Amino acid sequence: MNRKKLFGVVCLVAATLLGGAVVSAAAKIMGENGIAIDDLHAEVIRQGRPKSNNVHDTGDLSRKVADSVVAALAGRGVDATPDPMAPVTKKSVKELQDEFLKLKFGMFIHFNLETYKGVQWVAGYHSPADFNPGGRIDTDAWADAAKSAGMKYAVLTAKHVSGFCLWDSHYTTYDVMHPDCPYKQDLVAQFIKSFKSRGLKVGLYYCWRHPGFGDPNKYKVLPPECDPATHPLKEQNEFQKKQIAELIEKYPDVFYIWNDSLDPQVMPAEEALAFIRSLRPDILSSSNWWNWGKKGTPYADIAVKEMRHFPEGNTAPGETCWCLEQKWFWQEGASPKTAKQVVDLLNTVNSRNSNLLLNVGPNKQGKFEESSVKVLAEIGRLLKQADGKKSQ
Repeated sequence: MNRKKLFGVVCLVAATLLGGAVVSAAAKIMGENGIAIDDLHAEVIRQGRPKSNNVHDTGDLSRKVADSVVAALAGRGVDATPDPMAPVTKKSVKELQDEFLKLKFGMFIHFNLETYKGVQWVAGYHSPADFNPGGRIDTDAWADAAKSAGMKYAVLTAKHVSGFCLWDSHYTTYDVMHPDCPYKQDLVAQFIKSFKSRGLKVGLYYCWRHPGFGDPNKYKVLPPECDPATHPLKEQNEFQKKQIAELIEKYPDVFYIWNDSLDPQVMPAEEALAFIRSLRPDILSSSNWWNWGKKGTPYADIAVKEMRHFPEGNTAPGETCWCLEQKWFWQEGASPKTAKQVVDLLNTVNSRNSNLLLNVGPNKQGKFEESSVKVLAEIGRLLKQADGKKSQ
């Protein structure tokens, strides 16, 4: 195994491409050679990757990615030289949208500092020590529950209004790896591994700092390194783009970015779409408008309705979000809808050119309530019965 040769090949890719494309090329090599993202992440951690408070500092991430791909391949006797004759497949946005609508049913998972503060929006910055499920979160159980309901994909709140990140971000220490956070595990990586292993697609939710949040000393949305009280909108957008790019590059299995509060008041749709496409052409993005009257209006690839239906005859590829329980984040004493209510909801949503993204909120231990797990399993049984009747 010629490690030097491998490193040269990967660095050549890095030298000839820009920004996110560097890691996209690495992701391609990983996929062709069966390297799991966990392998890459372990190598980056092993090598040591310093963090910086400078939002413009990309550090040596591309070098680390190159090192990590080479290291992951080194013990396998695999030549990392890309095949110049390999076919390049590029699907149109229309094809990606059509594939998305075929999924029909997904799981939304709202889980972050809000879970522990007992609110839907966290105000100010709270200690990372508050994020304490008391042990490793069983994301396999999340995926099993989604699978039992007949869901085909899931979306996790990687960063919500609290600004706290559920992954080890290069751009902030305000995340699960913070010295004061007792969890110290990459929950995004856990989530992806569990759902992918069960044949489910994975997406990530990211909340943008919209001007509508108002007083920057109240709802922060962004980590302390880009505190909206001291950073103008332009710098906020630069920071948020870097974190979105990081998520897409770090987790190549992600097929979908769910952008909350991203609309023309943050940036023009053309700029947002061009940015996402520059990172990976095959990734889809949605946008949940701030203005309730505008929700469902096309902006990104997928239009979003929140707790409301698209009109009959809707032609825009859509996604309708609803809660299984009463709130997005877990609330003690909340009860779930019945399985029949959800199936009826799903049928209406699907008839209007939209997927149903049904939210289930884990509790403070990171577990779904047993009553919700039972309803999800019953939903799956009802859907199988309906499919059986159609095939007769």
